[in-house]
Amino acid sequence: MEVLAEIDREDFLTLDDGGRIRAAYPFSAVSAPHRLRLVNGVEAWAMCAIDALRVAAMLHQDLTITSRDPVDGGPITVAFTDGTARWEPAETVIFAGQRAKTGPAATVCCDALNFFADLSTAKAWARQHPEVHGRITSRGKP
Repeated sequence: MEVLAEIDREDFLTLDDGGRIRAAYPFSAVSAPHRLRLVNGVEAWAMCAIDALRVAAMLHQDLTITSRDPVDGGPITVAFTDGTARWEPAETVIFAGQRAKTGPAATVCCDALNFFADLSTAKAWARQHPEVHGRITSRGKP
């Protein structure tokens, strides 16, 4: 258990109060807003939108990410096929942010790295969360 506690202190993974693994970036062991489905049917959760985007390249596998816009609850899907992403809706953007405090990524920034269906909902979320500093990133044209 000491090894896990040390790795937790270094923020390579996150333990819950009972000492069980809660997250090993980019994966969450508990339900999270960003669901991953690999082509072989395996499903997992990602800690944040940025982590979700890393998994296809990390595993060298096609996969589909499903998420919801945190403002209006609209569905967002990113499907990777042969290294190419297909975004739905096409106007999807990402807010990349973090709180101005120290601590593990799971509490400082993971919930501030989200997909948004469009620029307007990302801006609305940023206004609703002035404690989060960051920027809206364009994901490029489909």
